[in-house]
Amino acid sequence: MSQTVLDNPTNLEEAINYHEGSVVSREIFKNNNGSATLFAFDKNQGLSAHKTPYEALVYVLDGEIKITIDNKENKLKRGDMIHMPANVTHALKSEKQFKMLLIMIKSA
Repeated sequence: MSQTVLDNPTNLEEAINYHEGSVVSREIFKNNNGSATLFAFDKNQGLSAHKTPYEALVYVLDGEIKITIDNKENKLKRGDMIHMPANVTHALKSEKQFKMLLIMIKSA
């Protein structure tokens, strides 16, 4: 069964706010096959290197972010999207505030 908070048209950038010194997340959809989560990272925040068993898509809603995937650094800005393969090490780091939509899909 799916769960969603997007029952009406929603501006994703406005659906989550920054919080000083923190990473804020808001799950907007989830079912057995994956999820969609909004994130707002304050400056100098990030996620350390890790792997997940899900295919993932990151869409940058605001700001800029550096995403390292399998030791390759990628710089993204508002409007950019990137794929993060399942079971591959990745990390996120930003010197400025940024917001993103993370879509995770169960890997086959």
